[in-house]
Amino acid sequence: MAWKAWCGGGIGPLHGNAYNGDSSQVMGLESGMSNAVIIVGTGLAGYTTAREFRKHDQRTSLILITQDDGRSYSKPQLSTGYRKGKSPDALAMADAVTMETQLDARIITRAEVQAVDAQACQVRLRDETLDYASLVLAVGAAPVDLPLGGDAAGEVHRVNDLQDYARFRAAADDGQRVLIIGGGLVGCEFANDLADAGKQVVQVFPESEPLARLAPEPAGAALREALGEIGVDVRTGLTVDAVDRAGSDYRATLSDGSQVTADVVLVAAGLRPRTQLASAAGLTVADGIVVDRYLRSSDGRIFALGDCAQVEGHVFQYVPPLTAAARALGATLAGDPTAVVYPAMPVMVKTSCCQVVCWPPADAAAGSWHYEGEAQAMRGEFRGPDGQLLGFVLTGKRMRERMELTEQLPTVIPG
Repeated sequence: MAWKAWCGGGIGPLHGNAYNGDSSQVMGLESGMSNAVIIVGTGLAGYTTAREFRKHDQRTSLILITQDDGRSYSKPQLSTGYRKGKSPDALAMADAVTMETQLDARIITRAEVQAVDAQACQVRLRDETLDYASLVLAVGAAPVDLPLGGDAAGEVHRVNDLQDYARFRAAADDGQRVLIIGGGLVGCEFANDLADAGKQVVQVFPESEPLARLAPEPAGAALREALGEIGVDVRTGLTVDAVDRAGSDYRATLSDGSQVTADVVLVAAGLRPRTQLASAAGLTVADGIVVDRYLRSSDGRIFALGDCAQVEGHVFQYVPPLTAAARALGATLAGDPTAVVYPAMPVMVKTSCCQVVCWPPADAAAGSWHYEGEAQAMRGEFRGPDGQLLGFVLTGKRMRERMELTEQLPTVIPG
């Protein structure tokens, strides 16, 4: 990896030093320049990195920038909080002022980063320019936009943060019928959550079974059956072509010509890493912001993690990889270069009607699936030609076998 010229002084990727391309070597920097660590984003990735950094360094200036109000919350709870009666305020664990105190940091809320000047080591806001020694991009991912037609296509909901959740919850409170577009993890969790809350839920997606990108077909079929048992009308192999207003209702037209009438429409069709800021700054971008095992981008003073990052070729939009990355990056920012280690981290689908945990094999992996049990007591193993376990899925009563199987999986990014 080619490193750009260092700018400023202070910690850089190492506290008081800078990399010359070899993590085991450091060189001095000019004094008198900013030594601030700036983190863009106050979601789980941003705040977790800040906490990890403060475990090692209590002195260096720390600044966090966010487009929202800076409240700390756990994003996975957004798709399971409705039936529990969790308001947005109830899901928030701390406001920005409290987080400033906890982190001994400055938190700039409701601010959009206009540009990152990698040569000058500056972050430009509308009303302020900030110098950094190290910059962390924890900007997350944006909901995938579907090509919806209709005069109400702009009124559908997408829940990707606490503000989105507040708007969706207010709309769902005023209606009984909910249309969910999407059959992935989040779509299924919302379908389960809202059905348990007594809503009439129709779920539409183009795949043949739920969780098609995550779990093998038999597990998806088990979940589809369980969702049906709690009242979810699951319609597979279909897309939603248009959403129109029909008086006070919404009328969705599906690809087979049928229609669904709903009080609120929720799109949960996946996420796409936010890479625009990094790309404009000249960083290497592919499926996400390209970073190495130290979470370093193609510019040695800029790091990325979480939903926006592509770590050694991997884009994992789940909590355990994010936590592992934040732990490593916190140490690196404080002067102890620490490579992230990714063990196998099975994904838990929080659908109470039929819990699913899965670790899918790599796309190009050679091997085959073998199953025992069925429906809500299924165990599936994907093994290579040599018998090596490369993936698994468990449903319902077999969930307790997760650790046994996880320990047999190869490490994704070894130490």
